[in-house]
Amino acid sequence: PSGGRRVPPDAGGRAAGPQRNGGYYAAPPQDYIIEKSAFRPFGFEEEKQAAFDDVSQPSADFRASQETASQTFPLGAARAQLASTYIVAETGDSLVLIDQHAAHERLVYEQLKRALTNDKLPAQLLLIPEIIDLSEDDADRLASQSALLERFGLQLERFGPGAVAVRATPSILGETNVSALVRDLADELAENDSADGLHARLDRVASSMACHGSVRAGRRMKAEEMNALLRQMESVPGSGTCNHGRPTFIELKLSDIERLFGRR
Repeated sequence: PSGGRRVPPDAGGRAAGPQRNGGYYAAPPQDYIIEKSAFRPFGFEEEKQAAFDDVSQPSADFRASQETASQTFPLGAARAQLASTYIVAETGDSLVLIDQHAAHERLVYEQLKRALTNDKLPAQLLLIPEIIDLSEDDADRLASQSALLERFGLQLERFGPGAVAVRATPSILGETNVSALVRDLADELAENDSADGLHARLDRVASSMACHGSVRAGRRMKAEEMNALLRQMESVPGSGTCNHGRPTFIELKLSDIERLFGRR
């Protein structure tokens, strides 16, 4: 069951500055406000709206900005969404397919790691603690790592035999399935012995949490959301692969497409 309404996070995020990635520079627009962005760190709003519904008759300004993006940015401009899972983008000389979940998961993962340099992440308190039943071993593992988990904004404690009480969750994840998150972390701790160094444990916890804070496959996205995701990918080093080493996007050059159709 859900833990009910949440108290707003005790700290807000800030947009990252320009970073180099693969030989090019990219930065958010000057008027970028992260709290109002479709790509704010605590996730996308779930709206029952098909991609591009709001741009079925785009303005001249919107079309011009899309054409500029396709010619200017490395990942181009979003043109469509395929199977509510893949973003189809166009650059000046290529077609780019982006796995929306894998790409966003990597971005959240990098954001979690950056936030940890400030000691610990902001937490959002649950008005009613959520009690999660686990095996005795899993409950023991989570309780033994409570100090580490608190650095990520996840506050929990033992609650009788085979259970833990979750009192706060990472604000960066927004609304999340607390039970699924805690069970995944318990599995992660069981699979990887705590004898590993602190850095390795932090990295694995960040990777597990990033999956829960990412836009899901099957989620319809607006054109603005898709383009915001592309711009974020361009500004984050390593965004070409997900946390598990798989590619987040595939680029097919126009010359390759022409070759497939026997034009070359």
